[in-house]
Amino acid sequence: MRYNQLGNTGLFVSELCLGTMTFGSPDDPRWGPIADVDQDAADRIVERSLAAGINFIDTADVYSFGQSERLLGQALKNNAVARKDVIIATKVYGVMSDKPNDRGASRGHIMDSVEASLERLQTDHIDLYQIHATDPVTPIDETLRALDDLVSRGLVRYIGVSSWQAWRIAKALGISERKGYARFDSLQAYYSIAGRDLERELAPLLLEEKLGLMVWSPLAGGLLSGKYGPGAPGNGEGRRATFDFPPVDKDRAWACVAAMREVGEKHGVSVAEIALAYILAKPFVSTVIIGAKRLEQLEQNLKATEVRLDAEDLDRLGTVSALAPEYPGWMVERQAANRRPEPFKR
Repeated sequence: MRYNQLGNTGLFVSELCLGTMTFGSPDDPRWGPIADVDQDAADRIVERSLAAGINFIDTADVYSFGQSERLLGQALKNNAVARKDVIIATKVYGVMSDKPNDRGASRGHIMDSVEASLERLQTDHIDLYQIHATDPVTPIDETLRALDDLVSRGLVRYIGVSSWQAWRIAKALGISERKGYARFDSLQAYYSIAGRDLERELAPLLLEEKLGLMVWSPLAGGLLSGKYGPGAPGNGEGRRATFDFPPVDKDRAWACVAAMREVGEKHGVSVAEIALAYILAKPFVSTVIIGAKRLEQLEQNLKATEVRLDAEDLDRLGTVSALAPEYPGWMVERQAANRRPEPFKR
């Protein structure tokens, strides 16, 4: 297991982060298809993850309406994990009840939610507190001021966002610098070999502003696991069969899977391991979030850290998954051709 600096902080996180969206009850009408990991299973998954070197665990208050945080907090206690040895990330924003203010990124909801998350997690601080989505109503200044207060009080150590647009993150960073607020240190975003849209605007921003990237759904909701598409050995049962998310161009995905299958045979590993290894090789990726309902799934994901793709592998996979040209990207590239950092010649 390798450890990467999270953005411009002094915090080092494992290249794999345990995601706990699967922690919950199958009886929940909304989360049941995704979350069916009970306390005993959560204890084992957390124990094995920590033993493998994972020091970073991600959850959210909205996952099974608090049950994921509660199961995680108890799992850490049951495994007698020292608080300093684990980095806990959680998120706020989701709809937690039918009340109009029990959602979003307002100061009120953030202040109420952080106390509830701390109680469920059985801890006195959250290492990384993230705004789970874009709030089109609450002013960014209000959200940032609330988060800055939490950092000042020691309840939260670092702050981040999830699924924000590049312009909104840039605006928030500018506000934080101008007003002296704590700045965002990370972005949690969807990224996979079959969904590389993040590379257009977000990846350049992350590199320029030194923000860490936490990748969610690197297997595109299981679509890139090798269980689906032409040549798949199984019948395609699993989460994707009942929860077709995130949206992916299937034809493009199958081309990627075919290429990954051949690269996987070359290295003697699975399609899923190649999909994870490809994302782990990207320089702007800090950590990749992996979820598991069973220990066997976790073990397979852990193996991805041992895969080392060579230049030929990366070139082939990069070519088959390349993004189509999009404006203004293609125009920027064309016009910048004569401004490369090379000696100027007359």
